[in-house]
Amino acid sequence: MNNPTMNSATVPLLDDDTIAFGEEDNANKDFIHPYIVFFHLVFRSAAVVVYILCGWFSDSFIASFVLVILLLSADFWTVKNISGRLLVGLRWWNYVDDDGKSHWVFEAKQNRVNRNESRLFWLGLILCPLIWSGFFIICLFGLKFKWMLLVLIALTLTGANLYGYIKCKIGAKQNIGTATSDFVRKQLLQNATSFMFSQPSPPTTGNTGVV
Repeated sequence: MNNPTMNSATVPLLDDDTIAFGEEDNANKDFIHPYIVFFHLVFRSAAVVVYILCGWFSDSFIASFVLVILLLSADFWTVKNISGRLLVGLRWWNYVDDDGKSHWVFEAKQNRVNRNESRLFWLGLILCPLIWSGFFIICLFGLKFKWMLLVLIALTLTGANLYGYIKCKIGAKQNIGTATSDFVRKQLLQNATSFMFSQPSPPTTGNTGVV
C-alpha cells in the first residue's frame, strides 16, 4: 500500500488498519460486502425515519433530538471509516503534523469495485443530504427553529462525507464547485438508468491528494 506524501515527507497511515486499504476481493458477485451495504444505508435511513415519525410517538424534543444525533453519528463514523473504503476503494482523513498544521488526505485506490455496491453507496451518499435539505426548507418556512438546528447538524454530517468522497473521486486539486454538481448529476442519472440498462463497470483510477 502506497502512503500519501506531502513535501517529500511520508505520511503514516493509521496503525489500526487491520484490512489493507483497497485490497478487498472484488469477485463477480451481486454483493461482496452485504453487511457493509446494509449498515451504510441503515443508520442514515433510520435517522430520516425517526425524524419524520418522532412526533407521533413522543412529545419530548430532547429524546427525539438525542436519538437522531446518535443515529447520524453512527452513520458518519460507518460511512467515513468503513463503507467508503470497502465498497468503492475511497478514503478521506485528517492528520496534524509536528508543526501543528492540519492536513486533509483524500485517497482513491486503483482497484475494481462491485457495480451494485458502488451504485448503492453513491445513491445513499447523495440522496440523504438532499432529503435533509428539503427538511431544512420546511423548517425555515414553518419557523421551526429548534428542529432546524437538528437538520443543520444532519446536513453537516452527511454533507461532510459527500464532500470528502467526491474530493477522493475527482482528485483533491480539482475545483470542487463545478465538479461536485457534475458528479452528483452523473451519479443520479446513472442510478436512474441502471434499472433499464446494463452498463459495464468503469475502471477506477487511483489518486491521492493532500490539502
